[in-house]
Amino acid sequence: MDDDDRVFKALADATRRLLLDRLFERDGRTLTELERETAMTRFGVMKHLRVLEEAGLVVTRRSGREKLHFLNPVPIRLIHDRWIDKYTETPASMLANLKTTLESEDEQ
Repeated sequence: MDDDDRVFKALADATRRLLLDRLFERDGRTLTELERETAMTRFGVMKHLRVLEEAGLVVTRRSGREKLHFLNPVPIRLIHDRWIDKYTETPASMLANLKTTLESEDEQ
């Protein structure tokens, strides 16, 4: 399984997306903090975090006795650059130009 497959697999699950959302809101959470955010057991959350770590979406660091979890947005950005950006660059640029033009006409 290549890196993109791991990222897509990790993002395919709603619970894992919820965990990523929580880490986006506040990085450096413990397993206990993340467990409180779900209706799952500690071991269920650990399994989801393991998938996220294998995909490179979550990195961990020990701080004393605690293991802190941090969001790593780089794999998502790489997928964006590969699969989305090349298809939307021109239309997005055109819309931005149109917005600027319309706003400048309103000022006149």
